[in-house]
Amino acid sequence: MKKVLIFGGSGQIGRHLIRKLTKENYLVTVVTRNYHKNGAILKTQGNPGYIDVVEANIFDEEKLDDLFEDKDICINLVGILYEDKKNTFKNIHVNFPSLISTKCKKYNLKKLIHISALGVERALDSKYAISKVQGEKNIIQNFLKTVILRPSIIYSVDDNFTTNLMTILSLLPIFPLYYNGKTKFSPIHVSNFCEIILKIINKNISDQIIECIGPEELSFKEIIKKLLISIDKKRFLISMPIKIAKLSAFFFEKLPKPLLTRDQLNLLKYDNIPSGDYKTNNDLGLEAKLKFEDEISKYSYMWKKGGEYSKKFNK
Repeated sequence: MKKVLIFGGSGQIGRHLIRKLTKENYLVTVVTRNYHKNGAILKTQGNPGYIDVVEANIFDEEKLDDLFEDKDICINLVGILYEDKKNTFKNIHVNFPSLISTKCKKYNLKKLIHISALGVERALDSKYAISKVQGEKNIIQNFLKTVILRPSIIYSVDDNFTTNLMTILSLLPIFPLYYNGKTKFSPIHVSNFCEIILKIINKNISDQIIECIGPEELSFKEIIKKLLISIDKKRFLISMPIKIAKLSAFFFEKLPKPLLTRDQLNLLKYDNIPSGDYKTNNDLGLEAKLKFEDEISKYSYMWKKGGEYSKKFNK
């Protein structure tokens, strides 16, 4: 029975992945920095007896040695979208992956699966992207039995993407489009993404970098239009000049949870679709089939007038 060690398991990917792994009889250890906040939730995600939740500082090497000692597979889901006083891109995306990849080598694990992001190689003016690329390079240098997954946008009812957008769209009469809303994405539902991870483990797939995409390519403007249709709202979509966008992002950065940062604005210049330089999940027979419009309709009723009792939801 394989033992899997997961870092960053309290996010949307982690919760879905834990359920899939424990159903397949994997013994899962999830590391969290705050047991009191996340422990009870995490323990309900897996079959009893198949999940262990451990509180630890992810940079505590002595504790990490204990965790890695008897494990077969490590999965790193840790990542941030913006920096704050406690967490920097360098620390989370470069230093931590470097640390755990050395532990994987030291304890001779069978595989390390690291979650990165699609399009980061092109975004040379984004601190987020630069840190992701450097983290990938360090991992591969440290531990050859690594699979790096680069997903496009991962969405679900538990995400911070579609849910935040629908909240904003339900409140504001005007919505800004950066770069005319032309940036392309290939959204993948979290359940499809977790299925890819499971199959990589089960089939022992060893390609070092895999770009993970959904079944369709959508521009940012198309995504917004689909969300508006799904919540029965009509809004004015206005192209925002980049100078004004950067000024607004400067002030948004001051919020505890920024709606937009200047670094994210730089990242939005680049399409979030396959580069053609690496295999995709489709090339490996791991096709994601769930379509964006179908899946968001399953939870968008929460932003409709009338909520779960809205007319369209009841039909």
